[in-house]
Amino acid sequence: MTTYDARTRPRTQKQLRTRKQLGKVGLNTAAVLVFLFAVFPVYWMVTTAFKSSEQIFTTDFIPFPTDPTLEHVRRVFTEGVAGHSIWRYLLNSTVVALGTVLIGAVFSLLAATAVARFRFRGRTSFLILLLIVQMVPGEALLIPLFMMIKRAGLYNQFLGLIVVNVALTLPFAIWMLRTFVAAIPKELEEAAWIDGASRFSTFWRVLFPLVAPGLVATSIFSFITAWNEFVFALTLISDQGSYTMPVALRYFVSQRSVDWGGIMAASTLMTIPVIIFFLLVQRRMVSGLVAGAVKG
Repeated sequence: MTTYDARTRPRTQKQLRTRKQLGKVGLNTAAVLVFLFAVFPVYWMVTTAFKSSEQIFTTDFIPFPTDPTLEHVRRVFTEGVAGHSIWRYLLNSTVVALGTVLIGAVFSLLAATAVARFRFRGRTSFLILLLIVQMVPGEALLIPLFMMIKRAGLYNQFLGLIVVNVALTLPFAIWMLRTFVAAIPKELEEAAWIDGASRFSTFWRVLFPLVAPGLVATSIFSFITAWNEFVFALTLISDQGSYTMPVALRYFVSQRSVDWGGIMAASTLMTIPVIIFFLLVQRRMVSGLVAGAVKG
């Protein structure tokens, strides 16, 4: 018959605590490594924008510019790109990105509400079709979308590019918003109907505030996708003055050389509006989450 030793239990608890601490250290280390891996290209882009041409093309590793210069940033602002001001390309990208967000938000919210709240024939097939569309590479749709846009008379217009970006981001937005709408209890809408509210009033005053956090998340995805899109912007826009920022960056690359300083300076400027948009929308998202928790 075995005897119970009380001293083995504290040792076991100590071993468990040690294992948990080692596990946390391992997870934190992995998270830091992933963070550094993701942030390093951005860090290198920003630092290169303020390096001199000699430091950019040297073979020595220079983590920080020893003698920071605004030469590349000043040249981007003064000379512009392809004979046009850099502000013009930033404005073009802003128009396309915001147009994609606004139009996509309306259609995705209405479609997600219909899919989550109503039962109709082909509903499951529609959801599966959304997943299939997400799996298709955008480049595979380049030729048919180009022909459709040209026949519709939207070639070389911002509206045509916005329509294409909405089509590319809409399946993901609908699928994501559907989960937010489905998580809202129907009893809230039924209570509003009993109080005499119309369907539109119920949708606007009850459903919309609770779905706002999901709508903000999909808006961030749509904005970043439209802001960084290159292939369709290059194909559907022929006027150099109407190019977006990703297309304008290609003019820093010639057959014989690459203006790395100009590319990094313009790319750094290009990331600033995205950061500002994310910070502004993030506050709205947090406030929407709190409001939804209180109202729920």
